[in-house]
Amino acid sequence: MEIMQVTGSIVCTQRVGGLKHWNLRVLRTAKGKLSVAVDPVGASPGNWVFTASGSAARFACGDPDTFTDLTIGGTIDFWEPDG
Repeated sequence: MEIMQVTGSIVCTQRVGGLKHWNLRVLRTAKGKLSVAVDPVGASPGNWVFTASGSAARFACGDPDTFTDLTIGGTIDFWEPDG
């Protein structure tokens, strides 16, 4: 798992069937790397979230047939990123 911040959404009208109609979010790591994740929890821009990656990401979204390797597992209610 990794902690990341939601920076925005991606809208894709054409997708592979394995992505279904999942919301897609752009996430940023603490080092600034951007990634795209499936969002089953409804995170908003600015939210800090924890993620599941690899094969665990498919199970974290509730459907192991989903085509993803990064899924938001939950939003963080309180966390101080600077320690």
